[in-house]
This record gives sequence, structure tokens and C-alpha cells, in this order.
Amino acid sequence: MYKAKAERYAEMTYRRCGRSGVLLPAISLGFWHNFGCVTPEEQSRAIVRAAFDAGVTHFDLANNYGPEPGAAEQRLGKFLHDDFKGYRDELFIATKAAYDMWDGPYGSWASRKHMMASLDQSLRRLRLDYVDLFYCHRFDPETPLEETLQTLVDIVRQGKALYVGLSRWPFEAAEVGYRYLREHDVPCLIYQGRLNLFDQAPKREGILGQAAQNGLGFISFSPLAQGLLTSRYLNGVPSDSRMAHDPRFLRPDALTPQVLERIRGLNALAEARGEELATMALAWILSHKEVTSVLIGASSPEQLRRNMKALKSPEFTQDELSEIEHILAN
Repeated sequence: MYKAKAERYAEMTYRRCGRSGVLLPAISLGFWHNFGCVTPEEQSRAIVRAAFDAGVTHFDLANNYGPEPGAAEQRLGKFLHDDFKGYRDELFIATKAAYDMWDGPYGSWASRKHMMASLDQSLRRLRLDYVDLFYCHRFDPETPLEETLQTLVDIVRQGKALYVGLSRWPFEAAEVGYRYLREHDVPCLIYQGRLNLFDQAPKREGILGQAAQNGLGFISFSPLAQGLLTSRYLNGVPSDSRMAHDPRFLRPDALTPQVLERIRGLNALAEARGEELATMALAWILSHKEVTSVLIGASSPEQLRRNMKALKSPEFTQDELSEIEHILAN
């Protein structure tokens, strides 16, 4: 059903995750979109199979991914049972908790009650005994840090996750988190944050360097800025685009004249490099030595395979990097 192992892994680049023993594919598959109830099951299955055949071993989920919340985990659980039963040890599966999941006072944020209950629910949906990586999906300003962090420690000690990570935590809280987890013999494996050409906050705020200094990997979500960093919007908003029919995460007013001009400038540079804008955007993230992997979404196997071209993208020259800075400054 799948390619032979040597062929599957031949085209993928694997990067060490911080100072751990874990190798992650440079390109990983995110389940935020296209794996819920609104996407036909066979379409989702085709994407996951194509990813696995391309050497993508890391699947990234969260309790609330769908739509509806829980649907992405439930769908992958079915695929793991039906299509990947003999491949569990070749996969690195992550999920998260702390965003809104169910009604009532315990369905969100990062209390011990929520995190433990959510992970138990996730494991049932995924049909797994453990996940490889469990994240606190966001910083909780009300719950004591020690409560959240000790919960992560206990989750590993209970065997429900092999590693833990932090997602979207501010610099100061992350520093406390890294120290606490290290002192309790459950070092944080990875930080997940939004890093792309349009959003370089992890670099500006020092989070990227902080992760590296603490021995963590870094994985970028929304590497294509929800599709803005592709050729889709060069001439405005297409009628079949996500911006047109599903503005929950990408609103039409995001495509300002200034943003459109930047997209066109970056696209011209990509064409001069002999590649698509999306390919260049992914390659730019991967050019940072602190980055372990980028999380791509895909609506088809063909789109996924196009994104894989970033693995063979030429290195950026200093002139090209200067040109990127000039385009983004305007």
C-alpha cells in the first residue's frame, strides 16, 4: 500500500529537535484544517497517505481541531486503525489542550483538571495508549504556572505522553516553564509558534533564540500566513479561496493594498529564484538553524507534494535576504 521504507524516507530531510534524541521531518503535517467533518473522509485519507509516503512522520493535532472540536483526532484515530496499524512506531503524533473544548468551567485553559481530562479524551479519539508529544496550547494567566507544569510532568510519568511542549507562551513564562520541567527531569522538547515572512514575532521577541539556548526545537505553524504567502491572492480574492468562503481565520480585510504589494514583490523574487512563492516562504523559515520543522496544511495530495519542493530550494543569497527585508519594510 505504501512505498518501501528506503524510498519513503529518501526524499525527506530530518532535523534533530533541540538537544533531544528526536528527529522530526523538516516538513510536518498539521491537522488544523481539512481533517474535520466538513472535508470528505477520502480526501483527508489521501492527504495523510501521501504525507506518509513522502516521509512525513510527524502529525500535529489538538483537542479542538475540526470542525467540530475533536473531529480531526477522531478521523486520524480511524486512519491509524484502518491504514496505519502496523506503522505506529514510525509516526510521531502530537496533540494539545488549553483552548475552548467543552462547556463549563473545566473545558478550557490550563488547569490540571482540564489538561488531564482533555488528554484522556484525545487518547480515546485517537485510539492510542499514548501520544509522542503533548503541548500546553496556550499560556493561562490565571492558573498557577506550577500547576500547569506539574501536570505536564505527571502526564509523562503516567506514560500518556513521551514528551511535552509549549505553544504560544510568552518569553518570561516560557523561561520559567523550561526551568521547572528540566528540574523535574521532564525537559521541554519543543516550542510551537507562528513564524513566517509576515509574522516574525518569535525572532523579534527572542523566543526563537530562547528555545535554542534551552535545548529545545522550534516548529512553526501558519508558515504560509493562512495562504497569503502563496500565489492565490496575487490578483485579489478568488471566489473559491478560504478567505472568500471561510473567513474565520483569514478575513478579506487582511488583504490590504500594502499587503498585496508585498505579496507581489515576494512573488517576483520567488520567480527569479525559479520557484513558487509558497516554496520560497517555506524555505525561508527552514533557513533558520533554530527551526526544526514547519507545519503545513494541505487540501490535496498535490498541494502537499508541491510544498515538499521547499526541501530542495536553493540557499538564499545575502542579496535575496536583503531584498526580502526591503519588500517587507515597504
